[in-house]
Amino acid sequence: MVTKYTAPSPLRSALLTIDMQRDFTIPGSTAEVPGTAERVPAMGRVVQAYRRHGLPIVHIVRLYRPDGSNVDLCRRELLEGGASIVLPGSEGAELVAGLKPNADCRLDADALLGGNPQEFGMNEWAMYKPRWDAFFGTPLDRHLAALDVTTVAIVGCNFPNCPRATVYSASMRDYRVVLIADAVSGVYERGIEELNRIGVSTPSAEEYIAWLDRATLDNNWEARSNCKGKLKVNT
Repeated sequence: MVTKYTAPSPLRSALLTIDMQRDFTIPGSTAEVPGTAERVPAMGRVVQAYRRHGLPIVHIVRLYRPDGSNVDLCRRELLEGGASIVLPGSEGAELVAGLKPNADCRLDADALLGGNPQEFGMNEWAMYKPRWDAFFGTPLDRHLAALDVTTVAIVGCNFPNCPRATVYSASMRDYRVVLIADAVSGVYERGIEELNRIGVSTPSAEEYIAWLDRATLDNNWEARSNCKGKLKVNT
């Protein structure tokens, strides 16, 4: 249930894209999560809306060292056995084309693994996370606080794992949370119901974009009205 304390504030929001990398997305890729490729168009529309309005975007990514030393325990044997999943510098680790700010954009694995956000352009970054939750072991919370963000909107790959972990972690930090339901793979009805019970909004991409556009328009109209009220008219 959304209340006055959990209702999103679109103009103080940041968009988090979760694990939208080629190895998890492209059909037939090393660690494809079924259904993710089909969600990319909806994700792309939300990303473009954030760029259009100049609001922050953080692309949260995984990078697995070849020796498996930074990999979750449940996947470590795969890497030790030679599996190639989001290896630093590989094509499979790169963001999918539908979300990249430009075709030449590539992840700086050294900077990201060193704990530094990689800036892509105005109000857009990539950030490495070592585990499911985008806040765990990352500078994300400090980064959002510096941007005066109170609301996080989430799109991405494999709802039961990283998106859901990030939703709960954001909620525990008192962010207002939006999960854009048709822009996340692996979503299921009971999961949505459970999120709604803790005040998470779950609109479609089109609903959310329309809401974002309307909030921006209303804000611009209010700013113009206030400005006009303060103007001294010379006669």
